[in-house]
Amino acid sequence: MSKADQREQMTNGAGFIAALDQSGGSTPKALALYGVDAAQYSSDEEMFAEIQNMRARIILADDFTKQKVIGAILFERTLGEEIEGRKVADYLWSVKGVVPFLKIDKGLEEQANGVQMMKPIPGLAETLAKAAPLGVFGTKERSVIHEANAEGIAAVVAQQFDVAREVVAAGMVPIVEPEVNIHSETKAEAEDILKAELLKNLDALEEGQDVMLKLTLPSKANLFDEVADHPRVLRVVALSGGYSTDEACDLLGQNGKMIASFSRALTEGLSKQQSDAEFNAALGSNIDKIYQASV
Repeated sequence: MSKADQREQMTNGAGFIAALDQSGGSTPKALALYGVDAAQYSSDEEMFAEIQNMRARIILADDFTKQKVIGAILFERTLGEEIEGRKVADYLWSVKGVVPFLKIDKGLEEQANGVQMMKPIPGLAETLAKAAPLGVFGTKERSVIHEANAEGIAAVVAQQFDVAREVVAAGMVPIVEPEVNIHSETKAEAEDILKAELLKNLDALEEGQDVMLKLTLPSKANLFDEVADHPRVLRVVALSGGYSTDEACDLLGQNGKMIASFSRALTEGLSKQQSDAEFNAALGSNIDKIYQASV
């Protein structure tokens, strides 16, 4: 199957995108929730091996297929890992029919103007050139908005779209992710400003410069419908942002033009100590809940 098949699945497929892109900063917390204490690994190599084992267990599960999971976001290190003798991105697409994406941001700057911009992304061109032949369809890059600060939000969105253009030029589809902190006291106001900035930047894109968006579940249901309908947008996906699986699915169900791209909500209740049957049942339940909320 081709890039065209991947694009069709991401544009019209029924299901959600699994966020399996835990990086160096988020891995210890993800492992702790999975029942792997920091005392059980003594180096970054051992830590990343543990999280790769968790990812592989999720991907190998019977319910992790394109019938419900249409895409998956990977951490850059995962591109070099294998599942059953195949590179992970190849295994996802060739065996599971799940479209692979790559997290490309290098973390966040300190907060200023009510936001956290992305740190510089050195070697981005080389990373994209390495990912494309492995079957990676697109990228994901995250910033965070903490307050309804118009100047800060405009800067975040402008930076995101600058990176997005570089990704598009490399023949891939970027997922633009300006997350709004769910605990922000000005969350609704920040989302109104964000929507206006997104539409302004989308209007400035040229034909063929298509993107996806990964957004916090909005305080006002269906706030981002106009964004989802924009001709330059393939899909709008929602992050769980710290909500529980049930909370996130309930909010997602109120937004008809968003599908899920959950990380913590996807892995909620999973444990290394579970038998394969227990693990697959718990994961299958999460996948079904998220799928139903997405469709």
